[in-house]
Amino acid sequence: MTGAAPVRLGLRENAPQFSVLVAVTAFVGAMVGLERSTLPLIGRHDFGLASNAAVLSFIVAFGLSKALTNLGAGALAQRLGRRRLLVAGWAIALPVPLLVGVAPSWAWIVAANLLLGVNQGLTWSMTVVMKIDLVGPRRRGLALGLNEAAGYGGVAVAAATSGWLASTLAPRDVLVIAAAIIALAALGLSALFVRDTAGHVALEQASHDDDGSAPRLPAAFADASWRRPALRSCSQAGLVNNLNDALAWGLVPLFLAAHGASVGQVGAVAGTYPAVWGAGQIFTGHWSDRVGRKPLIVAGMLLQAAALGLLALSDGRFALAIVAAVMLGIGTALVYPTLIAAISDAVAPVARAPTIGVYRFWRDMGYAAGGLIAGTVADALSFGGAIAVVAGLTAASGLWLAFDLRGGEGHVEEDERAMGGERLLAGQTRT
Repeated sequence: MTGAAPVRLGLRENAPQFSVLVAVTAFVGAMVGLERSTLPLIGRHDFGLASNAAVLSFIVAFGLSKALTNLGAGALAQRLGRRRLLVAGWAIALPVPLLVGVAPSWAWIVAANLLLGVNQGLTWSMTVVMKIDLVGPRRRGLALGLNEAAGYGGVAVAAATSGWLASTLAPRDVLVIAAAIIALAALGLSALFVRDTAGHVALEQASHDDDGSAPRLPAAFADASWRRPALRSCSQAGLVNNLNDALAWGLVPLFLAAHGASVGQVGAVAGTYPAVWGAGQIFTGHWSDRVGRKPLIVAGMLLQAAALGLLALSDGRFALAIVAAVMLGIGTALVYPTLIAAISDAVAPVARAPTIGVYRFWRDMGYAAGGLIAGTVADALSFGGAIAVVAGLTAASGLWLAFDLRGGEGHVEEDERAMGGERLLAGQTRT
């Protein structure tokens, strides 16, 4: 009788399961990407919303529910298991297209986005954490780059495709049908083919000197919010990153449309930004394993600020908007996987899920903050004024991180220690 296959850490050693999780992440991104080129326009045309703040209320609802779900998911992952939360996240997504399809008022769209936020919080949190669990410390940046590339590749394809289809079909019909197909396919894939990673966590944890107990949520929240500089600087940068992503999602389509852009052009800009972001993360995640996290994060935040500044001065011209979208995508690719890798570097494996949950709580609160700031400032000033304000906040965040995050903290030293433990443990599983 043969026993179960030994648990091993590494990207190559876990390639089949890692590949399944990459596919699931692509579906996670596609689910939210469908809205990027269609939902703001649906608010204007189908529901007659005149206020920018009212249109962007769906992003506020999405951000709040996703942020709170991230916080709970990180704490529950140790108790209930990653796979169970992943499957539950896709089950919660099933009513979303139905609510959008039959919505008699914008309040129904906001309610659908509350559920979508829960879906995104559970599914994306679990795919991120499970990939980190599988690969161990040596290829953490590469794993996160692949994860985020798949997710935002899904966002880009869905945003561009839905924008193209919405130029000839009813935007709401496109959103409803595509979302139903994605949710059903991803639920089946997760339920049938994903396996839990608790054994990988236990294997990596055995190489650490601490007692192996996960921190309680209040302690993890304090560490990642204000107590530890490496964690708090990443948390604020994540919040500001998603603040400007909320602007790109909700306000930029309205900004371009107000300057005469077609639905197809709006879709092209909405798709270019996450496409560059997604593809770039494969390189930037691996690069951060070699050169460290801080240089890439600081450079990325400042490049995002420059991109938003260009967009604010573009007067909605399509060519300049595409250039700004490419710059914004490159900047976000430098930041996005690297922030999570920096968080993971700084904590023990058993503390990974709750700490990443707190980081993702603050990061996705950026959607709520971005929806509120972008909508209210655009109503008070102009689209360009709102974009300029967010550009300034992004530059300030990059400077904060430059001073608050020490260059080598939580990266080279911990990885070298863990690599030795990983080699030892891998040898033990073969004896």
